[in-house]
Amino acid sequence: MAAKKPPETPNVSKDELLHFYREMLLIRRFEEKAGQLYGMGLIGGFCHLYIGQEAVVVGLEAAAKEGDKRITSYRDHGHMLACGMDPKGVMAELTGRAGGYSRGKGGSMHMFSKEKHFYGGHGIVAAQVPLGAGLAFADKYLGNDNVTFTYFGDGAANQGQVYETYNMAELWNLPVVFVIENNQYAMGTSMKRATRSRTLWERGAAYGIKGEAVDGMDVLAVKAAGEKAVAICRAGEGPYILEMMTYRYRGHSMSDPAKYRTREEVQKMRDEKDAIEHVRELLLQGGHATDEDLKLIDRDIKAVVNESAEFAKESPEPDLSELWTDVYA
Repeated sequence: MAAKKPPETPNVSKDELLHFYREMLLIRRFEEKAGQLYGMGLIGGFCHLYIGQEAVVVGLEAAAKEGDKRITSYRDHGHMLACGMDPKGVMAELTGRAGGYSRGKGGSMHMFSKEKHFYGGHGIVAAQVPLGAGLAFADKYLGNDNVTFTYFGDGAANQGQVYETYNMAELWNLPVVFVIENNQYAMGTSMKRATRSRTLWERGAAYGIKGEAVDGMDVLAVKAAGEKAVAICRAGEGPYILEMMTYRYRGHSMSDPAKYRTREEVQKMRDEKDAIEHVRELLLQGGHATDEDLKLIDRDIKAVVNESAEFAKESPEPDLSELWTDVYA
């Protein structure tokens, strides 16, 4: 077997690389723990893991500033952690406990954090896309330079409301970055079987929206593309489309046996394109960290994740009176 070609050393600081490494590793270890808790029956309903796609949210959050908003679909735990939400509150919500971000009533797909400008978590495919444009419209109306990151998948990209939103967003020059997380499979259907389009971002051309495809397994490429898109939106020249070419290692949800692809395909992506391993190699080859340094980071991250799981287990279930809170009459 031929040796892997070492990555080119980019112009990036040690602190930045270590930050990316920690953030992506936190998401992966958290999702692995969430998978374990689901298997133990502590997480009910649906649970969509983000393992493999970590570079997308971590790279884009590096291009964001305070006040920027984010909204996504049901594969949302990574987005929550990347924008700074407390792992304990996220895990407690996953397990339906009162200590969760939505007091145990939102679960995996529907938690929010106004403080971190995270607006869900949405279970209806593509429903978050017009909502994301609405968040951007509010910022334009208020006259600030905030940007909204509106995430959706390759499956959602075939929904009609996406294109209604494109049309309005371009008409009004809304400061919204449409992020298509193209992980190659919409539930169990390969993108190649679902569309004749060569790419998904180029569909925006019909509405006058610019965009590009990005290596979503390379956090540095994601950050660079994010900075470009954000600058365009802050200058009042938005919207912009980023098609992140990424890959999920697990099934669509915890109940998906993923028989629509081979184990060899998944392993090949893990071996050749893993986002965390890429940054790990940059750290080691650049002399920024040793194996022991990275093991210590992993140990610290696992401690944070284990603490979040214990917090969730110890947090009480919501009181029955919660049935009547946050209900509009």
